[in-house]
Amino acid sequence: MNYPVDLIIMQLFTGLALGAVFVLLAVGLSLIFGLLTVVNFAHGAFYMVGAYTGVVLYGITGNFWLCLIGVPLVVGTIGLVVERYLVRPLYGRGIDYPLLLTFGLAYVLIELVRILFGTDGIPFNTPAALQGAVNLGFGYFPTYRLFLIGVTAVLLIGLWLFIEKTAFGLVIRAGAQDPEIVRVLGVDVSKVWLLVFGLGTGVAGLAGLLAAPMRGVIPEMGVPVLVQAFVVTVVGGMGSLTGAVIAGLLVGVVVSMTSLFAPALADMTIFALMALVLLVRPRGLFGRAGVMG
Repeated sequence: MNYPVDLIIMQLFTGLALGAVFVLLAVGLSLIFGLLTVVNFAHGAFYMVGAYTGVVLYGITGNFWLCLIGVPLVVGTIGLVVERYLVRPLYGRGIDYPLLLTFGLAYVLIELVRILFGTDGIPFNTPAALQGAVNLGFGYFPTYRLFLIGVTAVLLIGLWLFIEKTAFGLVIRAGAQDPEIVRVLGVDVSKVWLLVFGLGTGVAGLAGLLAAPMRGVIPEMGVPVLVQAFVVTVVGGMGSLTGAVIAGLLVGVVVSMTSLFAPALADMTIFALMALVLLVRPRGLFGRAGVMG
């Protein structure tokens, strides 16, 4: 079957928009794992909490732009509490302990949302200013999806500048390599871990808000994206922010193009891609050797 070139290009842009959500989720996971070596199974739940927080804030303020600021702050604050009082006591006990804790926490958060908001989904309409489509020359593309790609790009640039160009970013990079040396230099590593966990969960909450107009808001919305986020993180390399960005966009484009050419295979494509990458490069595209050791 022949496909018009315009349709293929449009599908590529759709993949970039889908990949932007994957990138935001995987960046948060990689931030937390890269420094804390915590496999955060509650990450999808924080994504869901971000969407519901957006529903509440938008209902109160009627301003989507305020939600873009308020949601990551609220979800990030929840992440700070979780790290300080739940995750921190488990440091040094092995990677399984925080994994099991966050796994259970995810179910607690889902049940709390069901109790507070019910089991039915809540619609989240695209903001009026971002409705419609933009003529890109090869076709009309939804304005909101372009906005999503743009927000992700701005956030990634800001995150890169923060980590690479600030003193706190230097501490984060040093702590990821050798936390003992950072302690010897007089840095309170526990505060660094706290802020990184809050930052990672805040980004997950923002991803939930941005995905809400496209995917709807339901208590279980974080379950499938958690699997997808871990696939992206594994493909890119556990703990690698560069890998999270490249793998997220790659997975988004692969899923989108498969949906065009072979829709029945779209759901399994990301797992086939992960298997292929791990066969060629077991630690992922940009992963460090022995990162799980």
